[in-house]
Amino acid sequence: MAPLLLLLLLPLLLLLHHLYYRLRFRLPPGPRPLPVVGNLYDIKPVRFRCFADWADTYGPIISVWFGTTLNVVVCNTELAKEVLKEKDQQLADRHRSRSAAKFSRDGQDLIWADYGPHYVKVRKVCTLELFTPKRLEALRPIREDEVSAMVESIYNDCTSPGKSLLVKKYLGAVAFNNITRLAFGKRFVDSEGIMDKQGQEFKAIVSNGLKLGASLAMAEHIPWLRWMFPLDEDAFAKHGARRDNLTREIMEEHTLAREKGGGAQQHFFDALLTLKDKYDLSEDTIIGLLWDMITAGMDTTAISVEWAMAELIKNPRVQQKAQEELDRVIGYERVITELDFSNLPYLQCVAKEALRLHPPTPLMLPHRANSNVKVGGYDIPKGSNVHVNVWAVARDPAVWKNPSEFRPERFLEEDVDMKGHDFRLLPFGAGRRVCPGAQLGINLVTSMIAHLLHHFNWAPPNGISTDDIDMGENPGLVTYMRTPLEAVPTPRLPATLYKRIAVDM
Repeated sequence: MAPLLLLLLLPLLLLLHHLYYRLRFRLPPGPRPLPVVGNLYDIKPVRFRCFADWADTYGPIISVWFGTTLNVVVCNTELAKEVLKEKDQQLADRHRSRSAAKFSRDGQDLIWADYGPHYVKVRKVCTLELFTPKRLEALRPIREDEVSAMVESIYNDCTSPGKSLLVKKYLGAVAFNNITRLAFGKRFVDSEGIMDKQGQEFKAIVSNGLKLGASLAMAEHIPWLRWMFPLDEDAFAKHGARRDNLTREIMEEHTLAREKGGGAQQHFFDALLTLKDKYDLSEDTIIGLLWDMITAGMDTTAISVEWAMAELIKNPRVQQKAQEELDRVIGYERVITELDFSNLPYLQCVAKEALRLHPPTPLMLPHRANSNVKVGGYDIPKGSNVHVNVWAVARDPAVWKNPSEFRPERFLEEDVDMKGHDFRLLPFGAGRRVCPGAQLGINLVTSMIAHLLHHFNWAPPNGISTDDIDMGENPGLVTYMRTPLEAVPTPRLPATLYKRIAVDM
């Protein structure tokens, strides 16, 4: 009888909950929530577009109820600056879903840690030890090796004129091999494209983690329903053990290699092992940091370059202008390296414009208010989540001329920082939670675009016009293209420049 009575009273209790918030706080406007579910049934699958549409109706700061949790979304440059700079300290905590709490050992990593001594320590490890210019330069041969492997693979598959290729396949291979080599010092795929046992296990762990994270659905947002959808503790425990076993196996390999060969390598796993005592890093934190890097770097690079190539194929004028710069600076007798970037301003603008229009994470991971705070003149109660709609900010017509146009020249006319100092462009976030690996991401995205343009001309498949390229997004935390890009590459350099020279490090 009691459970039935509670079920009958639940809508009334939740209505009173919403009413309490409305009476006590001056909340941002937004669509009217329903009892129990809030606005969950109103949100369209591509959330950042949905929130941008609501901002057109209700204003640039809106309230959206995920079940019983208040989420505030900001959609313009001025409010993004207020959230990420002026009120950053009060909004630097992190909302952790039940799956995120499990994966991160309740915030023992960097991405999911609340702001506090642990976060500051781990952040210091990243900025002062892992992502320094010296280490990024030492790891440059790995990045360039993987990009050259991509070029060779595309060249080998261009077996006949007009043959179209699935671009995502080649970009994904670069992203996978690059992140495993940077993080673990291992290439799980051999020169023939065969993945070894550890690589297969690695991919299975990543896939299973995504599956587990998506399995909780509605109950994540409605605590009263969690008794009906309990966390599968056994599945998460098995996943955690499987992840830890693989990581420890690689850790033991590194320990033995260091004992045999002496000095530390530059890749992140070995660096963390040498820094463990200096920073008092627990094994959970080391493992969490490594998998943060994998999670953040595995797909985002490939996604960014796929969008860039789609825009370049749709805009042949821009493609030709970038190639003219490459031909003038690099020529036809050698391949580009990252050391050439400073002499290729238009190429850098192409990468920047692609990241403006298509940020790989269009909604920042939610910041959680650790105290009551005001944003845009509205109240943000303690415990609420605040999202910055990076996609909308980068298309804010108040600060961008013709914001939907792919026009890299805008960055020649005005230099705009994209590493968190200019709040008009935030592909890597800003403030206390800005991505520490921003420069690494920029280097790899720019390098991939440069090699693809220098080595090949790109056109739509036969019978497809540039207007037919689908520029819609798939729903999700990151913005995969709704229809994976197919394109026809035509080699434009001497055949000798398509051969990968393997780098072993």
